[in-house]
Amino acid sequence: MTSAPGPAGGRRPTTTGIRRTGARVSEQSVPATTEWIVVVPVKGTAQAKSRFGSGDHSALALAMAADTVAAAMAAESVAGVLVVTTAEASAIFDDLGAFVIVQETAGLASAIDLGVATATELGEPWRGIAVLLGDLPALTPAELEAALAAARSYPLAMVSDAAGDGTVLITASSGSVHSPRFGVGSSSAHRTEGYMPLEVSALSGLRNDVDSASGLLRLDGRLGERTTRLAAEQA
Repeated sequence: MTSAPGPAGGRRPTTTGIRRTGARVSEQSVPATTEWIVVVPVKGTAQAKSRFGSGDHSALALAMAADTVAAAMAAESVAGVLVVTTAEASAIFDDLGAFVIVQETAGLASAIDLGVATATELGEPWRGIAVLLGDLPALTPAELEAALAAARSYPLAMVSDAAGDGTVLITASSGSVHSPRFGVGSSSAHRTEGYMPLEVSALSGLRNDVDSASGLLRLDGRLGERTTRLAAEQA
């Protein structure tokens, strides 16, 4: 992965990891996808992970998101990771070397739309755009790389969560346009929009998003270092 320091103060990335381009090439001349820009929306507020129970779980949510982003950045074909989050949460992703866009308005859909629009502006014709949810603390670079390699064969592709109802990853190969449908029943909604389901083991860290304490416990021993450390401190 090409790396460069993340922008301070929420400025849009303009450095070498995600470069600006001129006019889009025509559909007939779009080259094969060889690299990806990965967009990760992160809530970054005290209301994050409310299903863990009462209290402020933002630190745990950020630890999981940081482990997710770190895994994505280490995947071989990922040219840059673009995180859309709040100003308060931005520092941890700046420190990781991700590209950060600060968005204060709430909402997963608006964060994804902003991230995809920015990735499109800053991309290259041979780069596809992926949207990855930020609550995958057991994700490994190899698991993401395998999914992205499979996704190259389709204009649009997706990976469902372990339950099969939600979606953890959507991809648009170079020359294709996203139509995100995250939310309740998103797996079915994405299929309707033309996303091809990829075959990924239900045991993969890519499919195991965490929304509850029981989900975190189920992944004990497989969690990323930041999530493991924080979970131990809170035990």
